[in-house]
Amino acid sequence: MQATLLDHDDTATTETTGPPEQPVTADEWAAHLASATPGPQTAAMLALLEREQLSTTGRIDALKAWERHVAWIQAQQVGLLADIEADALDATPNEVGWVDYDWNFACEDVACALKLSGNTAADRLAVATALEGRFPTTVSLLERGEICYLQAKAVAEVTGTLDPEAAGVVEAMVAPKMPAQSVGQTRRALNRAVLKADPLGAERRHRRRREDRTIWHRAAEDGMATWTAFLPTPQAAQLDAAVDAHAATFAEDGRTLNQKRVDALYDLVVNRPTGMDTPAGGTTPGGRSAAVVQVTVSLDTLIGVDEEPGQLKGYGPVSATAAREVAFAPGTIWRRLITHPKTGLLVKTDPTTYKPTADTQRHVIARDMTCTFPSCQMPAHRCDLDHIQPFDHENPTAGGRTEPGNLMPLCRRHHLLKHRTRWQAERNPDTGEVTWTAPTGHTYTNPPHTPTPTHIT
Repeated sequence: MQATLLDHDDTATTETTGPPEQPVTADEWAAHLASATPGPQTAAMLALLEREQLSTTGRIDALKAWERHVAWIQAQQVGLLADIEADALDATPNEVGWVDYDWNFACEDVACALKLSGNTAADRLAVATALEGRFPTTVSLLERGEICYLQAKAVAEVTGTLDPEAAGVVEAMVAPKMPAQSVGQTRRALNRAVLKADPLGAERRHRRRREDRTIWHRAAEDGMATWTAFLPTPQAAQLDAAVDAHAATFAEDGRTLNQKRVDALYDLVVNRPTGMDTPAGGTTPGGRSAAVVQVTVSLDTLIGVDEEPGQLKGYGPVSATAAREVAFAPGTIWRRLITHPKTGLLVKTDPTTYKPTADTQRHVIARDMTCTFPSCQMPAHRCDLDHIQPFDHENPTAGGRTEPGNLMPLCRRHHLLKHRTRWQAERNPDTGEVTWTAPTGHTYTNPPHTPTPTHIT
């Protein structure tokens, strides 16, 4: 090949050079792939990055190479997800009459296929649709491995309340800098750009986001959990101030400030101490709130014969000590349920009426604990109890019986999915497994919970 050079008197001359050297060692391949534009050809070369053959420097380059290809793969997924969402919207029936309900069940297909929660699948679909429809430059950066998926996701999320024109302005302002930024830096840059692109829309966007306020929790390891609220900033500041003020009343007993703040939050919500100011200007009457906490635990664990874990409704497994703490709390009500000696499944039969009795409802809720659609974690007590074999209102004795073996909890969305779409569900009465068949023909199995015999509320 020829390269043009300039000598000291700016006269153009030419010099012949050989072809670039081909990488040979694993380190050289790692350095090459760390900066190469990813694609099918370069992906095939990743097998050359054998860990045992890499130096420390080579391992860093290999890590960068793999990360660039991860971004390329995620860009391909973005395109597929956007197509799946578009297919679902095209297939949405308009003549059913449920005008106030979202008939797009694409997230169920994605959630089951990728083993995600429904919320995570819906988020992936929304981000992909936004990226494909509004941010071609960002998608191109992702496909070339110059940014990571979390940066692309930030572009879609931070601009979610903007109109397409303003969103395009924000992308144009931020995209050139994104390859050199971390995810946090990208988010901060996006937030600044949003204020510049639409300074008058801040209040409108705030009103929209207020509608998303919510509380959620997530079980953690070692009997702990994360409890989170998404709320307007002024309310968060007031909440912080109230927690700090109440924590300041605690004695110096060795607890850290953070420990006192958590205890203060719990005390304010659950025990409602007297004399606390209310938003209306009065004070709280005090007294423990009428909260219901439900745990399922074996009788042997309850009396201390063994240390088998219990099941705390809404959170999952807890230690035997924690289960006993809930079981012996003041005001506890115990209810005895019978289980099969081999499978551990609850067994009981009830009358053939359409509406389940309170006893049957408690039975099914304790047995299944959550919605029985794969990946859905909606607590069973917030679900509908659906007849697996349809109930015959004209001749109750000829249809499906209203008994635990023919009932399963389904959240309202998945209840409608079962009855208004081509999704089908079957429950194995021996194992408790519920198998769902998607319109695509794919099948997904929801395994049973196996609660232990004593149910305590």
